[in-house]
Amino acid sequence: MFKANMEDAYIIKGGTPLKGEVKLSGAKNVALKVIISSLLFDGEVTLENIPRINDVHELLHLIRSMGGKAEFTKSNTVVVDGSSIKKNRVDFLHGSKLRVSFMLFAPLLAKFNECYVPNPGGCRIGARPIDRVIEGMKRIGIDITYDSSTGYYHAVMKKKPQGSYRFPKSSHTGTELLILTSLLGDGVVTLENAALEPEVDELIRFLNESGAHIKRDGTKISIRLSGALHQKAAFKIVSDRNEAVTYATLAIATKGDITIKGIPKYLIQTFIDCVRKVGGGFQELSDSSYRFFYYRELDPLDVETAPHPGFMTDWQPNWAVLMTQAKGNSVIHERIFENRFSYVEELRKLGAEIDYMKLPVKNPMEYFFFNFDPSKKYNQVIRIKGPQELHGGVLTIADLRAGATLAIAAFCAKGESVINGASILERGYEDFVEKTRALGGEIKKM
Repeated sequence: MFKANMEDAYIIKGGTPLKGEVKLSGAKNVALKVIISSLLFDGEVTLENIPRINDVHELLHLIRSMGGKAEFTKSNTVVVDGSSIKKNRVDFLHGSKLRVSFMLFAPLLAKFNECYVPNPGGCRIGARPIDRVIEGMKRIGIDITYDSSTGYYHAVMKKKPQGSYRFPKSSHTGTELLILTSLLGDGVVTLENAALEPEVDELIRFLNESGAHIKRDGTKISIRLSGALHQKAAFKIVSDRNEAVTYATLAIATKGDITIKGIPKYLIQTFIDCVRKVGGGFQELSDSSYRFFYYRELDPLDVETAPHPGFMTDWQPNWAVLMTQAKGNSVIHERIFENRFSYVEELRKLGAEIDYMKLPVKNPMEYFFFNFDPSKKYNQVIRIKGPQELHGGVLTIADLRAGATLAIAAFCAKGESVINGASILERGYEDFVEKTRALGGEIKKM
């Protein structure tokens, strides 16, 4: 038995193929955004399929602390009403825990014309390109300054948002925040080089169903609001594509057989294509139900992360574990964030052979989506040698997606593993212990 801090930890006994069915939960990155967007509405907003995860609970608590209504009324139904919000300053402690708290600029400016929002928190997987978002807000008419002594941004809306902004590089959260801020105007605001992620389209669908006029033409988005936003019917959010990929990886990596239910195929098509290339088993059972299984030794495959429809940055940690089970060397090139390999040292503790390597990039300023600094040294590429027989160990989770990766590795490994920092994984995964137990996994939370 390993000696470890047994508070906030998982104990996993691996080496058993996981088999069965998983009903996916609602998408974290949609749930958080529509909850905040609901604060712009007149009256109550009802949201369905909201996952009971730590990040959602933190956000609901933050809204309530400001005077608003935000609570679960049923198992996965949330009701939000921002009409009673009395504070235009986001609490620093709560705001710094959640990167999505940055989007509170929009509803607070709508209500007070002035607000204070702290530098966003969340997983520390690299410097977030906040400057692009700030510049965008300024371009459409918001006065915004940062006080480094307090850690707060101060925003003032002296006139209605108008005009246009072109993102120098695609920004997922930036696109969503500027969509919400643009709704405060009385004309058309245009965003160019906007993010193509499906979560953005889900937010647009939600707003358009309630009175907004938002049109997408590729990477160009036009936003207009005529009148107030009113919900006509409860809005059900889409399932989580990151959770889908985690359980698909868990199936193949443990040499198991798992059916995932409740997600449109286009959300995970790029991942499915890669699974087929390495020889992983895939079967489409219906338009939202898919079987992933192991049936032969896996081939290696190199991937590089990119915005949608590319290989998602949130998927590459899972892919690294899968490639420890492939025959040959695989390479992962991370283009989105500059600190996404926190899991590498942890996987090495289980016997994985993973090394950092350098690959020449002709124009790194354009190739990477973070703010590349030529004076800094980056580790953006890893090489994974497979197949490896992993063994148990004591691990520590550094960020949400790394947490899922370490759990997958522990289920693959022979023997027992202790994974510290379980609450970080639970920021984004609903009922992880219960779902993996139902698949035959030996796991308990301490």
